[in-house]
Amino acid sequence: MNLRAKMQSEMASKALLKQAANYGLDYAEHIQQRPVFPTSNAMVNLEEFVEELPATPGDAEQILQDLHHLGSPASVATTSGRYFGFVTGAALPVTLASKWLTDIWDQNSALFLMSPVAAKLETVTEAWLRKLFGLPDQVVASFLSGSSMAIFCGLAAARFRICKNQGWDFNQKGHNGAPEIRIVAGQSAHGSVIKAAALLGFGIDNIEWVDCDDQGRLIASNLPPLDNNTIVLVQAGHVSTGSFDPINEICNTANRAGAWVHIDGAFGLWAGAVNKLSNLTAGLEKAQSWSVDAHKTLNAPYDNGILLCSDREALVSALQINGSYVNFSEHRDGMLYTPEMSRRARITELWAALKYLGRQGIDELVFGLHERAAQFASELTSADFNVLNDVVFNQVLVGFDWPDATTADFINQLQKSGECWVGGTKWANKSVVRISVCSWATTAEDVSRSVAAFVDARRRVTL
Repeated sequence: MNLRAKMQSEMASKALLKQAANYGLDYAEHIQQRPVFPTSNAMVNLEEFVEELPATPGDAEQILQDLHHLGSPASVATTSGRYFGFVTGAALPVTLASKWLTDIWDQNSALFLMSPVAAKLETVTEAWLRKLFGLPDQVVASFLSGSSMAIFCGLAAARFRICKNQGWDFNQKGHNGAPEIRIVAGQSAHGSVIKAAALLGFGIDNIEWVDCDDQGRLIASNLPPLDNNTIVLVQAGHVSTGSFDPINEICNTANRAGAWVHIDGAFGLWAGAVNKLSNLTAGLEKAQSWSVDAHKTLNAPYDNGILLCSDREALVSALQINGSYVNFSEHRDGMLYTPEMSRRARITELWAALKYLGRQGIDELVFGLHERAAQFASELTSADFNVLNDVVFNQVLVGFDWPDATTADFINQLQKSGECWVGGTKWANKSVVRISVCSWATTAEDVSRSVAAFVDARRRVTL
């Protein structure tokens, strides 16, 4: 049997799809019982993947079996209720199911003519997001791989607009001789913001840094004089403390000067959709662009970054593409709003998450993350741990009086226990523990169990 006939037979029988589905269901069934981080034995077994590239086609069933029996045990249980690392959400069941279905569709969402369903879902979801965050009607959305790319696109749009306002066509003339563009950001800006500034050629050394307070919030009164050549970067959700810059005050100052404001709200922008937390993002509608990630707080699968931009012309122009074979339509053509041409229909999972949750469900989900973080802080404090931050959203920082090496040992003990997974970071020049509560699956019992693991790890560290 030749290769094509072999694959036709595999597709017709659907045995591989059923095998993969059974493995996936088995993984999901046991996720809460397995260690959050892989065991040492599972890590050793990964070496069985190391081999020369096969010379001939392989056995598809065996390939899936290897993935499940060798790969599944060596995966991190990010969909369990006790993973608190890297601001990583667990995927909602409906989004996982939607992703499975649309993987079978195998749609390219670059153009309406390539996937009418993707174009329609992008149009609908864009309108929902405007309403959810209370944004102006002219705001458009880009559906991207993550918030890092969303920041990149937002700053590219800002660059195009600032240059065009001064009679400079950046697409044609580029950087040489272009108007100088200022970047103003808080000292605690996320690394993805700095990376975007570097990739776009602004130069990290040219960023005008503004001091922050003890929670990582930009101090608005310390902003330098702004003008219409300036991009101001604002943070909605500090990656360590969860704090929010004073958005309304900064936007008012920037608007008076004609500056462009970009809000980096990778996980924190969702607070704007929550009744009891919306004060954290007051004034967000006064910005010009916003970046947010659905795979974090909203718990969609990965590959779900979103840029929202109030200047469609600037965004589309900054990301322009031409080609005689590109057939645009009167409908939404997704590639106009993204750097990529070929792009899977990632919109399906985001649409499914919003459709399933609705306003009430989004409120309940996001506020629930805050409640679990507050519980974490309260129980840790009661157990004589030192919580360093004001828990305004979903982040908790824990510090110690011992040396940094002991903190590293503590984190290692905690991770190796398999009871929960937390990360480390630096705060005020000290190594600390960072807890990110991002999963819909995290229960009050998961938090208490994790606090018990903290207590046990503290007993086992070498002081």
